[in-house]
Amino acid sequence: MKLKDGLLLRTLGDSHVVVPVGQAAIDLRGMITLNGTGAFLWERLQTPQTEEALVKALTDTYAVDEACAAADVKRFLEILREHALLDETEETV
Repeated sequence: MKLKDGLLLRTLGDSHVVVPVGQAAIDLRGMITLNGTGAFLWERLQTPQTEEALVKALTDTYAVDEACAAADVKRFLEILREHALLDETEETV
């Protein structure tokens, strides 16, 4: 899975904002704000990823145990799916 095209992450100071462009701006009206962890996962989803790879990236980068990281990744992906922001047709690495 990876993010759909047309969604740009911009960092303004300590704020992370996703701005839709092109067709995505028509489909998604508004912007998305992310915390640091959300922005970290968002950046990884620019290329195909598995859920397990995202959990590993979190545990390798942050002082978080695997169970907590897995729960956070699962919820983040659920939110992205609810808003149809993931392209799950791509092969994952």
